[in-house]
Amino acid sequence: MYKIAALNKISSAGIERLTDKYQITNDVNSANGILVRSQDMHDMQFSNNLMAIARAGAGVNNIPLEQCSEQGIVVFNTPGANANAVKELVLTGLLMSARNLSSAIAWTKTLTEDVSKTVEKNKSQFAGEEINGKTLGVIGLGFIGVLVANAAERLGMKVLGYDPYISIKSAHELSRTINIYDSLDAVLPLCDYITIHVPFMEDTLGLFNEKSFAAMKNDVVLLNFSRDKIVKDTDVLRAISQGKIRKYVTDFPTDQFVNADKVICIPHLGASTKESEENCAIMAVDEMMDYLENGNISHSVNYPKCTMGLSTAPARVSILNRNVPSMLQMITGTFAGMGININDMLNRSKDGYAYTLLDIDSKVDENELKRAFANKDGIISVRVINNL
Repeated sequence: MYKIAALNKISSAGIERLTDKYQITNDVNSANGILVRSQDMHDMQFSNNLMAIARAGAGVNNIPLEQCSEQGIVVFNTPGANANAVKELVLTGLLMSARNLSSAIAWTKTLTEDVSKTVEKNKSQFAGEEINGKTLGVIGLGFIGVLVANAAERLGMKVLGYDPYISIKSAHELSRTINIYDSLDAVLPLCDYITIHVPFMEDTLGLFNEKSFAAMKNDVVLLNFSRDKIVKDTDVLRAISQGKIRKYVTDFPTDQFVNADKVICIPHLGASTKESEENCAIMAVDEMMDYLENGNISHSVNYPKCTMGLSTAPARVSILNRNVPSMLQMITGTFAGMGININDMLNRSKDGYAYTLLDIDSKVDENELKRAFANKDGIISVRVINNL
């Protein structure tokens, strides 16, 4: 029986997928898996029972990844599960900025009498522009960026893309008529609208700053539905005051932005749809179950993808370790020394960590195997899934 804790409210569409092998618990210390959305986990201490954390969403900056890696806790996320919801809100923000809708609606709500006449007399102050024929720069071409780019093109925009890490899958799904540039500096001066869809990491911290704003056209509209720290708050406000940025649309309100002129603040609603929450919950639960029951890793942010399908051998062994030389030789040698025959094996590495899955032709004593690997340099955790 696996115990699962939920730190946030997780859609019942996901929870209902748990079988009778699982039990929901409020005791985090006894949990083998944790489901989480936005709760900050950086100050948490994780017990030795914990094997996996599944984030029902894409961003994992609320999870201490290095701590999890060192403790052999696999962290999953759900890339693409909320992509359509975010795409639709980006398009909403794009149209709101183009047609001055937030200002127009706020003004309309102040009217108390002779509304129709007042509207006809003053509506010209909110005249906007059409996005058809305008140029949109999409910075980051992952799941969301590709959807935004393709949709904007269908709305008549000329779309330019930039992503130094674009995957083959993303490139395949991107419209062939969208031009991809090999540098951010080459894209920025060409765009009437710019939308950000890069992940938050060390390389993207403050990516949009005074220097990048200077490279943009005057009167540009900037949209940020990615992460707040990718854009430097003080620099974007300065660019607005200088007339460089016409509107800044952000899904991440701050004290500086909520009452700022020409800033449209949305209260972090990117993934806040019923469909998105269900999709994320289902994907997070499925990933966690597959890991706990079969040892398979997919969409992990701290360990490599490594899958061998349904575990049907008498035993499957999973080993998390540091990615150091001669590790695989040591692992297979340990099994040989114990007289254990390996039927099948898969080894994958990612940055400083690696993962090995082994199908064994007989039942394996987990405690005995753990003793055999105890004190061997580089081994983080050893787990046995017996099917007999």
